[in-house]
Amino acid sequence: MTGRFGATVTIERPIDEVFAFLAAGTNDPKFSPRVLDIVNRTGGPVAVGSVFASTVKDAGMKTKCEFRITELVAPTRLRWTEASKNLVVASEGGYDLVSHGETTDVTFFNLLEGHGIGGLVARVALSAARKDADAFAGRIKSAVESS
Repeated sequence: MTGRFGATVTIERPIDEVFAFLAAGTNDPKFSPRVLDIVNRTGGPVAVGSVFASTVKDAGMKTKCEFRITELVAPTRLRWTEASKNLVVASEGGYDLVSHGETTDVTFFNLLEGHGIGGLVARVALSAARKDADAFAGRIKSAVESS
């Protein structure tokens, strides 16, 4: 089972600031309550190939995840893939940014993919993620604007 979710939000900050916040990779706990911690395992500046390791909590269970940056085109595009072997993974995710001077439109998406019994779990996860997508975009907006 595979499915996509996402949303768009306008952030009251210039595109360079928004991109820097999102591309840092370690700001996720500021807008995603499921992310307990995240570190840049490769160190140094974020680039294609950078790997981030995180601990997330879903449905009361902690899971280790690993994401690899697959595309980085500053300041407009960022893509990643989850390298973890969990039941449900984000096989692709990303941000697209569009500048409007002092504001920036950010569109995010994730493509969730279930493996084995994870196909059943993915249906539930995808439904919840789709219901929360606009609120998630709002949390990104709040985090960036308060940074």
